[in-house]
Parts: sequence; structure tokens; C-alpha cells
Amino acid sequence: MPWLGMDLTCRVPSTAQIAWALGDDEHHLVLELCQDTARDKTLAWLEESVAQIRWGSGGKHRKPIRDGLIVAVFRHYESRATESKPLLHDHAVVSIRARRPDGKWGNLSADSMLENIVAAGTLHTLYFMEEVSARLGCVWEPREVTPSRRPVMEIAGIDQRLIGWQSTRRQQIADAMPALVAGYEERQGHPPGERAAYALDCQAADQTRPPKRTVARSLSELRDCWRRSAIRVGACTVYRLAERARAAAAAVWARVRPAVDIALAAVETVAVVYAMRGAFKRRHLLAEARRHLTYVLRGQPHQPGLDEQMVQSVVDDYTRPVGRWMMTADLNALYPRDTEDQAALRPLTRVPSNSRYERARLAADALTAQVLAVRRGKERKTDVATVEQTRRTFEAVVKMAAKLQDGIRDRALAYGPRTPPGPATAPPPNTQQPDAQPGRTPPEESREQHPTRRSGRGQGGV
Repeated sequence: MPWLGMDLTCRVPSTAQIAWALGDDEHHLVLELCQDTARDKTLAWLEESVAQIRWGSGGKHRKPIRDGLIVAVFRHYESRATESKPLLHDHAVVSIRARRPDGKWGNLSADSMLENIVAAGTLHTLYFMEEVSARLGCVWEPREVTPSRRPVMEIAGIDQRLIGWQSTRRQQIADAMPALVAGYEERQGHPPGERAAYALDCQAADQTRPPKRTVARSLSELRDCWRRSAIRVGACTVYRLAERARAAAAAVWARVRPAVDIALAAVETVAVVYAMRGAFKRRHLLAEARRHLTYVLRGQPHQPGLDEQMVQSVVDDYTRPVGRWMMTADLNALYPRDTEDQAALRPLTRVPSNSRYERARLAADALTAQVLAVRRGKERKTDVATVEQTRRTFEAVVKMAAKLQDGIRDRALAYGPRTPPGPATAPPPNTQQPDAQPGRTPPEESREQHPTRRSGRGQGGV
């Protein structure tokens, strides 16, 4: 059968799976609505910013598609684990056929879609977290699933026993890994590196994957089965999921104030991507920028276009081109005027005992600490300059006041005390005062009309 489309899978984090499967009917429906919204927003981004139609010899002509994508969505509820476990996920099958700008039908450029799968996945997670937090009041926290690997964002307050109950496929893969690692060491004579370990992990997943079930059950039957199974493992918090999630959210917001610092986000993004890849493309920065937003905001909404703004800041300030489409980190920009530290990033990213992600975090933390140190130094310099300027201003005011007092005293000794002026006589109507200039307001009148205006002398010390 010819290939007619591509299957894009949108799945939610494991703690959201637990809340969807074991929660009450209201939370169950709300989480499905959150999944619908996040999936549709992600597909809209792919449609508007990624999808291209190709034609001509070798697909040399490429343009944005016209009239959108053709997508069929299928929702599945359970995983392939031996014992049925909840796995809410959608299969969005995108048709390879689309319309060209001239109205004719052609084939979709599959490579442009597949290249942006990771960026689309991080966007789906970001949207889903925001929807859940807005509708249910939950907060998200990072959780380390595999040591020295990227953490995943999970709903705070979910019992760890429930997480272990739901993640049986991961345990099956972990149980199959020792035999595969031992075989690799026997063949190669050394332990597997990072890439080899990833390949062995995929091999273990293929070997332990059970066949698809042939007997379908209704969702209500599955939910009853999941609830009984979760209670059997001793997770008594099944009946208090929403209550515990709200309490955890209140505790997190009491100590966390989510805010995005564009400068720090740009430095951290370029450090992580550079340590992970060396040379990279814009889509790699975009995926990491969206991960940064999930870690920092924890479900709070982000401003539209903030991820693109972060990426543009990285490209403009901290990268240099190394090919037609590739770029890399500009170390001279990351370490300006500091020749001793220009090579500091390389040792951090090349520690053999650390995983690639651990090296990336070391580099990001080092650069972030440097930016904060520079900011503190500038703030101290600014404070000293302000104090010095204020001191000079006060000294000038004191000298001027003393000079005026000396002038008044010398004039009194030479000419005697001044006679108090008599009552002022109003000038006749339509008569110009002698000291006034045509077209200008006298100083006294100006001050009366603007009582809040301050003199330049007083502003200097503020």
C-alpha cells in the first residue's frame, strides 16, 4: 500500500494520565478538553509555520501550503502493557496531499514536517500544561525519570506510588536492559556510550512490546479496572487526587514566582543546545526555548510569540554561522572581553564521566551565574555613581547658598538695610510691563500656572 500520510502522536504526561483515568467525571472531561485544545493549537502551528508543498524535479520548488492541512484524529486510551494501563493519546494522521499556491494539488514536504517534530512536541506540552493549570488550578514540577537525563514536567501532588503503577512499560524496558548491556560489553569490550545506550534502550522497547489487544473494552470498563488496580497497589490517594493537587499547588506558589527573563533564557538556551549538539539549527533553539518556558512558568500562560522572541535573541547575540543553515555558539559573545574564561565552556561540556545533558546543565548554570554576576557588578557601580552625583550636587548647593549669604551681608554693610517695598500697583489695562518680553509669560505667572513644576536644581539630587 502506498504511503498516504504521516502519523503524529500527541500524548500527555504520566501524572495527567493518572488524573484523567482515576479522577472524577468532571476532571476526566476537562483533561480531555485540555488535550483537544493543545493538539489543535500544535497542529495549527505546524500548518502555519512549518508545512510546505513541493513540486518540480527533486522537489526543488517549495512554498507554504494553501487552504491548510487535511488531518484525521483518532483517540486511544490504553497502553500496550501486559496489564492494561491508562495512556491518553491522539493519533493525528496528516494527509500527504495538499494544495499549492496556484490551487493545484501536490505532495506535502515530509522532511520539513519531520524535522520539526521535537519543536511541535514541546509546544504541545507547553499548551497542555497551560490549559490544565488554567482550568483545574494545578501546578507543574520537574521530575527526573532517568538519572542524568532531561526531567519531565508532572502535576504536583500526585502520589509516587501511582506514578510507578502507571509506568509499567518503562519498568519492563529497564528489566530488559542488563542483558542487552552485557551482550554489548562482551562484543565491544567496553561499556556502551550515550548513543549506544539509547540504541539499546530502543531495542529493549521493541523486544518487550506486547501485541495489540484483540478484544476492545469500553472506557467506563477500563476506568473501573484501572481504579481497582491502583487501589490494590496501596495507593489510597486515589479518592483525593484533586484535593492533594490543589494543596501542592498552593505550596509551590508560596515559594515560586514564575517570570521569564529574556536575557537569561537566551543564555541558557544557547548553552544547552551548544553542549548537546555543537552545531544546530533554529528549530533546535525553538524546542529548547519552549522547554525553558515549561520549566520556568510551570503552567502559567506565556505571551504569544515569546518563544520566537527568545530564539531571535539567541540568534542575534550569541551565535555565528557555520554553514548555509547551521550555526553554533559564539563564545566571544558569551565571554566578552574575558580572554581567560573564553575556553571555560569547553571543559564544562567535555567531562567524559557526565552525560550530554549533565554537561549541558553545567554550561548553562555557569553562563547564567556569569550574567547574574555582571548584573550585580553593574548595579553596584550604578549605586556608587548615584551616591557620588548626589554628594556633588549637595556640595554645589551649599556653596551657592553660602555665596548668596555672603553677598547679602556685604551689601547690608555697604548700603545699610534695604527698605521694604510698598504695595504693588496694578499696571493699566493693555499696557505691557517694562521687564516683560513680547510673546513670553512672566516667571511669576508661569509658576502659578504650573505649581507642580520643579526647578532643575532640585531635580539633580533625586
